[in-house]
Amino acid sequence: MELIFLGTGAGVPSKQRNVSSVALSMLQELNSVWLFDCGEATQHQILHTSIKPRKINKIFITHLHGDHIFGLPGFLSSRSFQGGEDPLTIYGPKGIQQFVETSLGVSDTHLNYSLLFVEIENNMVVKDSHFSVHIQALDHAIPSFGFRIMEQDKPGELLVNKLKDIGIKPGPIYKQIKENEVVVTEAGRKIYRKDVIGQDKKGRVVAILGDTRYSTNYISLVKDADVLVHEATFSHDKSILAKRYFHSTTTQAAELAKKGNCKRLILTHISSRYQKEENEQLLQEAQMIFPHTEIAYDFSSFLIN
Repeated sequence: MELIFLGTGAGVPSKQRNVSSVALSMLQELNSVWLFDCGEATQHQILHTSIKPRKINKIFITHLHGDHIFGLPGFLSSRSFQGGEDPLTIYGPKGIQQFVETSLGVSDTHLNYSLLFVEIENNMVVKDSHFSVHIQALDHAIPSFGFRIMEQDKPGELLVNKLKDIGIKPGPIYKQIKENEVVVTEAGRKIYRKDVIGQDKKGRVVAILGDTRYSTNYISLVKDADVLVHEATFSHDKSILAKRYFHSTTTQAAELAKKGNCKRLILTHISSRYQKEENEQLLQEAQMIFPHTEIAYDFSSFLIN
């Protein structure tokens, strides 16, 4: 899994930062890419990466402010021209379907693939064969949501030495043992998988929050996450301004990461009031509370091991 930030600014684009969009690449796990938000010019940002639009089959929209959705019509249209034929599902708050269908209809845009919509609600869970996405409402000026993406636990490794000790030599039977609860050898011996396999490998957890005020109500959403992606629209000294405009500060994001026992925090959605030379200050503010903090820039990528 890999996080690729396509836009890390807040509200309006700047010379350093485009507006919000982050891709969660799961090519090895699912042979697909999930997109979280799609601000204006996201399709152009993608051109500077190795992401193939046809691989994007799910788009999660945190909320309907323009800096998070104005890139959707263009991206959806271009996906048709770039070989996208597989269905694409958009998950978003009430109104997302109307916005997209109106944009495509007025512009007489025709897609070469099926477009599906799922209207999200608080405490909703989306599942597929390998991942589940838990959705929680946040505190913003309009309905906004956070996503907890959970990978299923993976089976542990075969205890090869233990198998050899009981006379089971390497071969196709090893694969059979790993894939079945019970395997009977040619000699009639029953091998129970639970006896010859190590502990399950814990699935990875990624939490991606939309625009929001700080709240301890989100601790369960981000708890023990391998990575928390959190907005940091304002610096620590602008906490009153952050509350007024339903946003968070660098230190508030760090507080949530700390209380949620997250492994890493990535700050994004940085206000255009902060110039490039001020980013180090923003980072240090958060690191004073939560040392494992990084700040995202456009085209930053982070592997999730």
